[in-house]
Amino acid sequence: MDSNSAANLVQCPSPKHLKDENNPIIFDENFLQKLPHVPEKFQWSSSDLVETSQEDLNEPLIDIGVVLKGDEAAIANAAKLVRNACIKHGFFQVTNHGVDQDLINAAYEEVDTIFNLPLNKKVSAKIKPGFVEGYSGAHADRFSSKLPWKETFSFKYYYDRNESELQAVDYFNRVLGEDLNHTGLVYQKYCEAMKKLSLVIMELLAISLGLDRLHFREYFKDGEGIMRCNLYPPCNGSKLTLGTGPHSDPTSLTLLHQDQVGGLEVYVDNKWLAVRPRSDAFVINIGDTFMALTNGKYKSCLHRALVNSEVKRKSLVFFVSPKEDKTVRPPESLIGTEEPRKYPDFKWADLFEFTQKHYRPDVATLQGFIPWLQSSKPSISNF
Repeated sequence: MDSNSAANLVQCPSPKHLKDENNPIIFDENFLQKLPHVPEKFQWSSSDLVETSQEDLNEPLIDIGVVLKGDEAAIANAAKLVRNACIKHGFFQVTNHGVDQDLINAAYEEVDTIFNLPLNKKVSAKIKPGFVEGYSGAHADRFSSKLPWKETFSFKYYYDRNESELQAVDYFNRVLGEDLNHTGLVYQKYCEAMKKLSLVIMELLAISLGLDRLHFREYFKDGEGIMRCNLYPPCNGSKLTLGTGPHSDPTSLTLLHQDQVGGLEVYVDNKWLAVRPRSDAFVINIGDTFMALTNGKYKSCLHRALVNSEVKRKSLVFFVSPKEDKTVRPPESLIGTEEPRKYPDFKWADLFEFTQKHYRPDVATLQGFIPWLQSSKPSISNF
């Protein structure tokens, strides 16, 4: 694309078709793909659009099954690989995870079910301000510029509730109607699998830090997950926009399954490196809350998702967080004279509020959160 074409795109106003009285933009995939230019609200700055390095991340591939088998030598080796990766960038992949491939395939099929719904049906389930559950077109419910080229649908899954409650089924029936009962059943099973897998990963993370192996499993056993379905439609102007902008996750742990299109990238050593998709693996990354739980030892790394110019991309994301009122504080063994406290105690509910109502998550979320926390919660010490 030449510079004149790029200049024309920058000057292109957002079409009236994309506006409604409640949201600045309605993400109508069919309409957007027919436009000759990418609307200005979807365009990102040149610093965000730095081209990908030709290198891959080469994150470790961990056989998480060894934790369940109790193979101590294999567990020690896996823990070492995880530790090295988390100190450097916080990303690794897990195989032999026990999640049935048929269930993963079904979850992807239901992504299509959700996003193929009529536009007015999706918009009727849009996320309310300050909340995370529901439909979002380009996060236009929260932001007015640098919009991501994607649609999302999210809902919460609480770890401490009885599985007979069928949380996902109830949510889909309530928000989208009983026609989506099967969709809810699929995601109910998927969330149950993610809860089980996340707690096994928590064991390995504890071992990698030299803690009691059940330390984080106990801490997160009454936690909560946020299940998110992502759809990234193809975009003719993919060089000017992003599917997800550069950010670190404010949650504790992210379990991602991406399809074979690819597009996930991690910023390491001043380069954007691709995380190559594997159908048999989940990508795991550390979030800001877990970084605080390790006193900064494990990294919550900047990452982004590209848009493909020809084919749509789908991903399944499960974010893990502690119970809202639980104190986020590292164990004493990770604090000392050589490792002073880097963050004050806080509740996940406070960081969630900060990122939903006051701050757009980026690489410096925790740095921005601390002064806000101390000013809004006078009881917080200067640690």
